[in-house]
Amino acid sequence: MALDISLVIDNDVAKITLVGELDGSNASDFKAKIEQAAAAEPKKVILFLEELEFMASAGLRVLVFSKQKIGAGVDIYIIGAQEMILESIEKTGLNHSFIIQEEYQD
Repeated sequence: MALDISLVIDNDVAKITLVGELDGSNASDFKAKIEQAAAAEPKKVILFLEELEFMASAGLRVLVFSKQKIGAGVDIYIIGAQEMILESIEKTGLNHSFIIQEEYQD
């Protein structure tokens, strides 16, 4: 399955929605959206993962990159990640670098 990525920048908030499967073949597309979001210098980044069905290690590497690229002073939220993806995030310790929520509350 392919990956569909959308980016909306609303005021100082970058919202990225991922739908499908994130793997080595499309992780560079996700990385490009992170770079685009970082260029807008947001105060907050929201990653909507409700419809992300699979995340390979390449996707985890982009999450690490996102924290480095966007900066430590910007909160990055992971919203609605499925259990399998959350387990991968927790096993790598990335859950300590992101704000993880089931639903986004503005």
